[in-house]
Amino acid sequence: MAAIKALLAEVQSALLDRRMKDGMAQLERFSRVFAPLDTADPDAPSLLLCIAMWVDAGYRDASLVRSLLARFDPPRRRSLPLADYLQVRMAEAYCSIAEEDSDAAIEALNFVLQVRLEMDDDLLLATAFFWRSRAHRRKGEYEAALPDVAQARALAQSLHHHKLAALVQVQESWLLFQKGMSREALRMLDNAEQSLKDSDDYVTLGNIESARGRIVRRAGEYALALTHFARAVEIYGLLDPHHPNLARALVNAAYVKRLMALHLRKRMEGEDADRPARAAGAHAENSSRRANRTRYLDVCRDALNDLSRAGEIYVAHQHHSGSGAVLVNSGYLHLDSGDIDGAATSALAAYELGNGMHDHILMARARVLQAAAENERVDQQMGEDADAAIYAGLARKYAEDAVALSGQTQNRRLIASAHLARGMTCANDFFREWDAAADCASQAAALLRAEDRDHLWEELLVLKTRILRASGIDDTLRAWSQGVVGDKSFQQLSEDFAEIVIPKVWAREGKKVSRVAERLSVSPKKVRRILRNTGHMAASSDGA
Repeated sequence: MAAIKALLAEVQSALLDRRMKDGMAQLERFSRVFAPLDTADPDAPSLLLCIAMWVDAGYRDASLVRSLLARFDPPRRRSLPLADYLQVRMAEAYCSIAEEDSDAAIEALNFVLQVRLEMDDDLLLATAFFWRSRAHRRKGEYEAALPDVAQARALAQSLHHHKLAALVQVQESWLLFQKGMSREALRMLDNAEQSLKDSDDYVTLGNIESARGRIVRRAGEYALALTHFARAVEIYGLLDPHHPNLARALVNAAYVKRLMALHLRKRMEGEDADRPARAAGAHAENSSRRANRTRYLDVCRDALNDLSRAGEIYVAHQHHSGSGAVLVNSGYLHLDSGDIDGAATSALAAYELGNGMHDHILMARARVLQAAAENERVDQQMGEDADAAIYAGLARKYAEDAVALSGQTQNRRLIASAHLARGMTCANDFFREWDAAADCASQAAALLRAEDRDHLWEELLVLKTRILRASGIDDTLRAWSQGVVGDKSFQQLSEDFAEIVIPKVWAREGKKVSRVAERLSVSPKKVRRILRNTGHMAASSDGA
């Protein structure tokens, strides 16, 4: 009993100060004490919860907590004082989080918080709010997650546990980012890093770099994003080269590399289109194309290698959502290379994984990929007309499933991606339903923000261009003049008209924003926004 009390005091102090190496060394030294945990010891529930918090910080894995939990069988639990019983339920909630059962975790934490609000243990309260926020976040329930994480941070700060507050801030920053508050999120990450810079909390420090990578990636700064992900992999590796968070950083890096490869491919396609007009420089062009081709293959190969390594780590940890992310990203690389069957196979496997866990986010992402694969079959006109009808029907089913599944989350970008998938399906070579496609484009555009300048924004531009080319500007204006406006409001019609007119005037006025604003009597801000929305001006450009 004395040994457990001494161990608890030491490792709890190390955890709050984020002295990870010292705390883990103590746990290893005293593992003989908690391995045969005596549940009759009055400090056993506190030690159980403390070990769960240490596992969450990177010590061993959740199987240790689950094995200790098994010692608290129902008869023993019924005999526990309420405070001790709540600590057991907290450890149980952590296991549910680690095993990707967010619903079970939320249920257990709801019970703890309902009871504990009547008691005096702010540290346990902070942990419960923090873990419940994480469970909501994983379900895409951001509005429920944000007040919980703010409550956890406030409690940690009131206790003057500044390093614990920094840990909470990292999760809070991600939720702010999801709400479009990128600057605030980055500022919060900087504050958290400042508090933890003298610690060896490599999991949280790695999380900070990984979060920065995802924020700048969304702004289209792919090279900078890769730098942050590489740094995150390096930091995680200082603790454990097989940590699940390291695998997540590898998946994010592979995702960025795929987007960079797509840009290289577009450049090569542009060179091919211009080649007849530039025959005189054929040798230089061939050399440039070979260099781009080599770079393209290298980037794709690097992405696949990252995914392969991440997949091995996730399988070892039985981390199903991580394995699903590997499958989805691998599927897109297959699709980009023309391997439609490979993409469809990966997407189906990811969907089945998500379905088994009731993971709506993974299921929706898989359905978006499946719709893209079937649309590719349609657009390539593979098989007879009857086959095209089958492929188109499947694309429509998958896209509509994606819209329904994403709608059960608060992930606006996932919802936008699903609407884009449905829009591309309406605009494929089989359906050619331009009004429906335009409606999908409008819904996706409403969900994207000014800072969203990555692949989703580019996909929106592709869809808009496809609709405009097919329906034609003249046909559109003629229909409007006859009162054929579909379900669009006057505001939507005004916006569509601005997207047609402003880029044309901008081109005629020497690409000067100020001239367009003066000529059309609109604000320069609106001119810039329309030009950004139509892909004529970069997000960071102010024009002239």
